[in-house]
Amino acid sequence: MTKSLQDKVIIVTGAGRGIGREIALLCAAEGAKVVVNDPGVAADGSGTSAAPAEEVVEEIKKRGGTAVANFETVAEAIPASKIVKSATDHFGKLDGVVNNAGILRDMIFHRMSVEAFEAVIKVHLMGSFYVSHAAARLFREQESGSFVHFTSTSGLVGNYGQANYAAAKLGIVGLSKSIALDMSRFNVRSNCISPFAWSRLIGTIPTETEAEKERVKRIQQMGPEKIAPLCAYLLSDAAKDVTGQIFAVRMNEIFLMGQSRPIRSVHRGEGWTTQTIAEHAIPALKPSFYKLDRSADVFSWDAI
Repeated sequence: MTKSLQDKVIIVTGAGRGIGREIALLCAAEGAKVVVNDPGVAADGSGTSAAPAEEVVEEIKKRGGTAVANFETVAEAIPASKIVKSATDHFGKLDGVVNNAGILRDMIFHRMSVEAFEAVIKVHLMGSFYVSHAAARLFREQESGSFVHFTSTSGLVGNYGQANYAAAKLGIVGLSKSIALDMSRFNVRSNCISPFAWSRLIGTIPTETEAEKERVKRIQQMGPEKIAPLCAYLLSDAAKDVTGQIFAVRMNEIFLMGQSRPIRSVHRGEGWTTQTIAEHAIPALKPSFYKLDRSADVFSWDAI
């Protein structure tokens, strides 16, 4: 049986642990040659270690696959471009990029430092841009390629204490859609996955109340291996007609997520004043307002 990623070269950032690790392992099992990128930082971005990436490479090789470790950060343009160069230097080409690397610096908004905001934006949003931008010219020249970016319901829906993370993750949605629009003429695809899975980043969620403890207990049942199959599919030729979409994966569920579109309008022939907006426009629109929901409010049923 032909493997879905046979002889493709795939970069997976943040592949030393969690979701990234499972994606790298599955891509290799499906026949891809994998660049396992991970500088081995802590959940907040501090420190470095070669061990996580090297351990994943060793595991891939033990299973008969092909992989190389890369320890560059995605948070700066030149190091990020070296991740792409690692793929071409070792394997001679590049077919897919998985932008999975991430850190967390959670804090309620009025207490969040500028440094904490910028650090998260740099890794998630700028990192996704830097790696994608370095790969885009290769994909343009060969007229093929697939990007899979990782977003989050923190950005798509909302969550407490994650203004930096939410801003980055919703920014990634805009980045992915723009890549899909700009590069579809070159047969280059770009999609997003919003994962529900237990990882060390999710492990930073507060567990002070009984409700929080119960929520974390439910999330712990959702293994990162559940995310990998959709990612591998989106990298494969079987997904040649799939681009510009946002998917969510929760246990054995796959969701196609909505994208912003008009839902209701009001019109006044003579135009609007502040008074008529207050008297007419907002009362007419208000029934369609979104509540201040969090991800847990929207996905309120147990994972299946």
